[in-house]
Amino acid sequence: MQYILPPEWAPQSGIQLTWPHAATDWADCLDDVCATYVSMAAAIADHERLLVVTPEPQAVAETLRRQLPAASMERVVLHKCDTNDTWARDHAFISLVPRMQETAWEGGEVVLLDFCFNGWGKKFEAAKDNAINRSLYQGHVLSGRYADHLDFVLEGGSIESDGKGTVFTTSQCLLAPHRNQPMDRQTIEERLRHLLCAERIVWLDHGNLIGDDTDGHIDTIVRVAPDDTLLYIGCDDPADPQYADLKALQQQLQQLLTIGGQPYRLLRLPMPKPVCDEQGQRLPATYANFLVTNEAILMPTYGQPDTDQEAINTVAAAFKGRRVVSIDSVTLVRQHGSIHCCTMQYPLGALR
Repeated sequence: MQYILPPEWAPQSGIQLTWPHAATDWADCLDDVCATYVSMAAAIADHERLLVVTPEPQAVAETLRRQLPAASMERVVLHKCDTNDTWARDHAFISLVPRMQETAWEGGEVVLLDFCFNGWGKKFEAAKDNAINRSLYQGHVLSGRYADHLDFVLEGGSIESDGKGTVFTTSQCLLAPHRNQPMDRQTIEERLRHLLCAERIVWLDHGNLIGDDTDGHIDTIVRVAPDDTLLYIGCDDPADPQYADLKALQQQLQQLLTIGGQPYRLLRLPMPKPVCDEQGQRLPATYANFLVTNEAILMPTYGQPDTDQEAINTVAAAFKGRRVVSIDSVTLVRQHGSIHCCTMQYPLGALR
């Protein structure tokens, strides 16, 4: 049977959140970030199943029961597991689904790819997070064929799929130190094509945001949408240190062609005004880090009404038929991530 990496807008059985706690880097703003997680949980469980991984399932369940309607709570699954941090996009399973004649995501056994997560190139401790997938699988929370690829470092935020055989990634991340050396670009590409059942890998060479400690995950700069659409971050301020790099990204995207040889439909997302931490260091605030669910888009906003609304309108145009739910992400970006980084979707048949 042939498999494929589905696009994010394919039908989902549920979405994973890995919940913050006092032993994570969120300790100094735990109440604020938990409030943001409750907002994400409510938006997800409103219409689909939610898997919450946490070392404190009873406390999280009590928090959610106070905030969510009973009907939503019936869609919540809690799994007890020790964790280092909360970035489910990068430590969770990457799922393959059978390729069908007409579409790429209609039923069949899911393949759960368990890659190595090493704290974005050994920047942070990640041993507990790297064991979450095995705990979920051994606990019969997820269904499918387990595939052990722990000899290869790959984070979910570093790849995007169109569901038609093209996988997008960034050279600055996949070729960064402490990932998969001594593999070179060609070897990594061959491995990706094989493991992700891709016909081709498209490498993007520009767009690393200031403050991004992932070495340039694609989900911070370029996202794939239906009808051969690419959403990307642009910058209008020549004085912004990111201006030239983002202009180069735009030019590279304008040169890309689909597998069928046609230009992509390009939709430009605005760059929010700089969001900084307490020390004045710029954080990687981006509107590209949204989550696609079965019925909605969870959209990061940053308390900037004009650019927030422009980004919402652009994403709504790309995903017609899905409502856009804005989630204030000012707290999330304090730890250099946003909504997409916090979540991982599972295809139909994966979440029991």
